[in-house]
Amino acid sequence: MSKLVIVESPTKARTIAQYLGKNFLIESSYGHIRDLPKSELGVDIERDFKPKYVIPTKARKTVSTLKKKAKKAKEIILATDEDREGEAIAWHLIHALKIPEEKTKRIVFHEITKKAIEKALKNPRKIDIDLVDAQQARRVLDRLVGYKLSPFLWKKIYYGLSAGRVQSVALRLIVDKEREIEAFKPQEYWIIEAGLKKAQNGTFIAKLIKQDSKAIPKLGIKNKKQANEMVKNLKGATYKVLDIKKTEKKRSPFAPFTTSTLQQEAARRLGFTAKQTMMIAQQLYEGVEIEGKSTGLITYMRTDSLTLAKNFLSQAQKFIKEKYGPKYSLAKPRIYKTKSKLAQEAHEAVRPTSPERTPESTKQYLDKNQYKLYTLVWQRTVASQMAEAIIDSLTCDITAKNYIFRATGSTIKFDGFLKVYGLPFKETILPPLAKDEILELIKLIPSQHFTQPPPRYTEATLVKTLEQNGIGRPSTYAPIISTIQERGYVEKKERKFYPKEIGILVNDLLVKHFPEIVDIKFTAHMEEDLDKIAQDKIEWVPVVREFYEPFAKHLEKKEKEVKKEEVAHEKTKEKCPKCQAPLIIKWGRFGRFLACSKFPECKYSRPLPEEEEELKKLQEEYKKEKCEKCGSPLTVKRGRYGYFLACSKYPECDFTKPIAKKVGVKCPKCKKGDIIEKKSKKGRLFYACSQYPKCKFVLWQRPTGEKCPKCKSLLIWAGKDKVKCSDKECDYTKSLESEND
Repeated sequence: MSKLVIVESPTKARTIAQYLGKNFLIESSYGHIRDLPKSELGVDIERDFKPKYVIPTKARKTVSTLKKKAKKAKEIILATDEDREGEAIAWHLIHALKIPEEKTKRIVFHEITKKAIEKALKNPRKIDIDLVDAQQARRVLDRLVGYKLSPFLWKKIYYGLSAGRVQSVALRLIVDKEREIEAFKPQEYWIIEAGLKKAQNGTFIAKLIKQDSKAIPKLGIKNKKQANEMVKNLKGATYKVLDIKKTEKKRSPFAPFTTSTLQQEAARRLGFTAKQTMMIAQQLYEGVEIEGKSTGLITYMRTDSLTLAKNFLSQAQKFIKEKYGPKYSLAKPRIYKTKSKLAQEAHEAVRPTSPERTPESTKQYLDKNQYKLYTLVWQRTVASQMAEAIIDSLTCDITAKNYIFRATGSTIKFDGFLKVYGLPFKETILPPLAKDEILELIKLIPSQHFTQPPPRYTEATLVKTLEQNGIGRPSTYAPIISTIQERGYVEKKERKFYPKEIGILVNDLLVKHFPEIVDIKFTAHMEEDLDKIAQDKIEWVPVVREFYEPFAKHLEKKEKEVKKEEVAHEKTKEKCPKCQAPLIIKWGRFGRFLACSKFPECKYSRPLPEEEEELKKLQEEYKKEKCEKCGSPLTVKRGRYGYFLACSKYPECDFTKPIAKKVGVKCPKCKKGDIIEKKSKKGRLFYACSQYPKCKFVLWQRPTGEKCPKCKSLLIWAGKDKVKCSDKECDYTKSLESEND
C-alpha cells in the first residue's frame, strides 16, 4: 500500500512527484473541495454562526476519486499551501474524504525542492485549527456582509450590485481620492534658472534657491511679475562660485520581496495587474518544465516576511563572489526586519529557489511573462545581498548680487547592487569648478509652474495603501482589486483607477448609512482580530458575534429608513408622454435612464437626452453595416459595457460585435484604418488599427495625434505632462509643462 499525498494543483503534484519514490501517490484536489453554498446564506446565525459546507458540483468527481484512493492508502499526507487558505483546504479534505486522524499527516514547505520536501516529510504535524478558524471567520464575515448588504443595494439602487467587507473600503479609497482631485485648486509658482558656462568647458544649469540669504520656498515666487522683477534685478550681475561641496553617498539595496512589494514592483516595472502577478508567481512556485523536469523556481509567494533562509544566504554570497567579484559581496549576510507587527517570520520572503539559476539560464523554458517576473524576483533577491552603491555628489553654490543659485551633479562611483537591480539613475556631470571662479551667464530662464493634484491610485499605489492601512492580507489584494473592476465600480485608464458613476453612488450610500463597514480603521481592526484568531489569542465566534449583532440591527433600521427615491431617483421637469406623470432619472444595469415615476403601472422609459444624441450619431454612422452571419442590417444597442452592434433579426440571428472607440488618429502603418481603443482579455486598454487583422499596428499607450520630430513615428502619452516617441529605438521625449512655461 502506498502513501497518498494530496496537494491543490496538478502542476504542484507533478513537481513533487519527481522528488518522491514509488511508495508515494500524488493527487490534486484542484483547489477547494468544500465551500459555503451559493444559493443561500450558509451560516447558521442562531447556532454560533456555524458554517454550512457543501461540495460544489465541479468538485464532486474529484472528491469521489480521492475517497477511493484514500481508502487504499496506508497513510494520507496533506501537502497544501502553508497559509490559512491551504490549512483550510487540508481541514476540508479530512472532513470531505472522512479520513481517520491516525492515518493523516500535515506537511508544509516554503519551496518545492527535493531538500524542502524531504525535510517536511520528516517533520509532519497536525492540522493547525487556529489557522482554519481564522480562515473560517474571514469567510463567514465576508458572507454575512455580502449576503446581507448586497440585497440592501438591490432594493435601494438596482438588482445585481454588491458590497463587501474589504472591497467597499478599497472603493472608498478610490472615490475619496477622486474627490480630493476635484477639490484641488492649483497654485501658480515660478522657477528661475541660470544657464551658465565655464570659460573653456560646457554649459550647465543652476537653480535660484536664496534671496538675501533666505531660502526661497517652492511657492515663493508666486507670479510672472515677481519673476520678471528678480530677472531685472539680476541684470549685470557677476556669477561667482561661492562654495563647492563634494559628498559620497551610499545607497542600500531594497529588501527582498513580500507579496505586497512584489505586486507593487511588477505593476510599476512590468505593467502587471496584482491578479496577473499572483497567477504567474503561482506557476513559478508550483513548477515549470525545465529539461524534462518540473522545477519550482521561487518560494511561496503569499508572505509578509523579509526573512531569507541561511542556506540561501550562503549560496547567494558564493554566487555573487564568483559571478561579480569579491567587491560586490558582503562580509556577512544583510538581514532585513519587517515593520509589520503581524508578519509571520517563520515564513520566507519571495525568492528564487537557487541563486545559481539565473534568468538567462531559464529563459528558453519560460513564456514571456514568466521570464519577466522570475527576472524581477531573482534580481531583487540577489541584489539584496550585494554591496551598497556609492554615488559621488557635487553641490555648487553660485552668487549673483544678493541671490544664490545652486547646481548639482552626481555620478556613480561604484555600482554595487545596481549592477544586478538597475534603478532609474541619470548622471549629471558638472564641469570642473573652483571656489571664487567667475562664470559666464548664457541666459536667465524664468518658468511658470502649477502645483499638481494628488495622483490617482495605480495598481501599485493602491496595494501599498491597502497594506499600510492594514486592509486585507497578502493573499487578498489581487481579488479585492479585481472585484471592484468586475463590479463596474471603477475602471482603469492609462494604469490609473477612476471611479465610475455607479461606484460613487454605492460608496456614498454605504458611507452615509453604514460608516463602520467602509471605515478604514474598523476594517484594519477586524484584520488584527483575524490574526489573533490565527495565533490562538482569541476565539472566532465572539469576534463574528461582536460584529454581526449591531450590524444586523442597524441594517434592519436602514431597510425601513432609506427610501429608493432619495438614493437613486432624480426628479425632472419632463412629463411622461404616455400618462403625463413626472419623468425621473433612474439607475439600471446599463446606467442611468429616464422612466415614468408611476412604474410599474406605466412602463415608459427612454435613454437620457445626451445618450439619445449619441445613439442617433452611432445609428447614422453604422446604418450601412451588415450582419456577418446573415447579411441583415445591423442595429446599435446598449449593454453593460456600452454601445454595440447587433443583428436586426435577433433572436433568429444572435450576431453581435463591439463598436470601436476612435481616438481621432489615422493608422500610420496602413494609412487606411483608424486607431481605435480596445481592451485585452485581462482588461488592459490598448490602441490598434481598425483594419485588424489586415493591419496589426498596435500601441499600449494612447497616441497624441502628433508625429515625432526625430523619426516621424506617432507620439504617445507617457504621463500627465509628458509625451514620448512610440518607436522604442527613438529616445525622443517632451515635457508639456516646460513647453507651456
